[in-house]
Amino acid sequence: MRWLQFETLVKGVAQMPEPGFAYGLYYAVTGDATFGKKAVEWAMGSTSDVRQVALVYDWCQALLTPEQSKSLANKLVPAAQQAKSDDVRAVRTRALAAIAVSERLPDGGESSMRDIVQGWWRKKASAALAEGRDFAPGDEQLALMELVHAVRDNLTIDFRDSAADYFRQLPSFYVSSHYPAPYAAAENEYRIPFYKNAGQPDLDRAAASRAAGLMMVAFDTNAVENQFVQGWLMQDRFLLKGAYGCPYEYMWANPYQPGLSYFHLPMAFYDKRSGALFVRSDWEEDATWFGMFQDEMQLFRDGKITVLHTGNMNAGAIPTYAVGDTAMIALGRPQARFQAQGGAVFVVHLKPRHVYEVEIDDEEMAEFETDPAGTLYLPIPKEHSPGIRIRERNQTSWMRQSANL
Repeated sequence: MRWLQFETLVKGVAQMPEPGFAYGLYYAVTGDATFGKKAVEWAMGSTSDVRQVALVYDWCQALLTPEQSKSLANKLVPAAQQAKSDDVRAVRTRALAAIAVSERLPDGGESSMRDIVQGWWRKKASAALAEGRDFAPGDEQLALMELVHAVRDNLTIDFRDSAADYFRQLPSFYVSSHYPAPYAAAENEYRIPFYKNAGQPDLDRAAASRAAGLMMVAFDTNAVENQFVQGWLMQDRFLLKGAYGCPYEYMWANPYQPGLSYFHLPMAFYDKRSGALFVRSDWEEDATWFGMFQDEMQLFRDGKITVLHTGNMNAGAIPTYAVGDTAMIALGRPQARFQAQGGAVFVVHLKPRHVYEVEIDDEEMAEFETDPAGTLYLPIPKEHSPGIRIRERNQTSWMRQSANL
């Protein structure tokens, strides 16, 4: 059914948002030169989309005249040789260009790909990931997955070797970072990834996020974590039928790949490396959901997003939000107190990488350090509902004690 939808759109002369990719893919699959020439005609035009030009140059090379091949190469060679940005989307495009025109580069593209793999990925990007950087759901994750596929398939280099922790938990991050309720559009339903400011969702970004998930599964079909993603993706009502998403759906989806039920995934995802936090009351579509990512906190309840703010809080008690029986979220302050419910407790919006003294009813005071986002994770037994008091560690007192030792 994915092929039939793709074929219907292409032959029906639908307006394809990415014509180089769509027509080039159709030609690569069918050998129908009519559509390959449409891809070439588009690439020969005034477009500045180097990524799609690289795909057309690679997939439709047999249809290019020598003049056309030279013209397209003249667009790709400068893009392959120049690093204009460290943004993952720009790096992905540079890699595709370098691979496509490798035979036209003086060293076969070796210096460009070495700069991407060693200079950008190993020295910059993977180090930033270790320090708490994340690639955002949507087009950033799509670009990352296109890049890791292209590098592994052409150079047999696996980016996961330099960022094992990040990729190990990426599938759980990916599933958890989407709101519980689907968005019904004319062509299909969408799962919407986290986005800032609670405006209207961008459906192209939602389609890009689904495409990234499909690529994630294809990159390692044997990984248990990816099999949960597959189980989450393979529901027909979310199949991308629109002109933008359909080519990705056909190219990357594998409906025959076994998947595991995502209902077995934890309902709280917490990454102490970056501070990303996503919690849901259950796996139903009417679940309550809390998300914190890139300095924004949101509560999703009854189909609505509420952006949470911490300003103007009174002294003493602080706002708390129960996310079902899964966890409690407390909006913290240098000195705060609140009544907890049993289960995981996350105190958010404290000072990043800072030590706090935490006193829990019937327990001795203990010290906890916040993550890069300023979150404290406090595991509370489910049967308990203690009072909790938090304050910044007295640095002077601590230094005096250390000196006495």
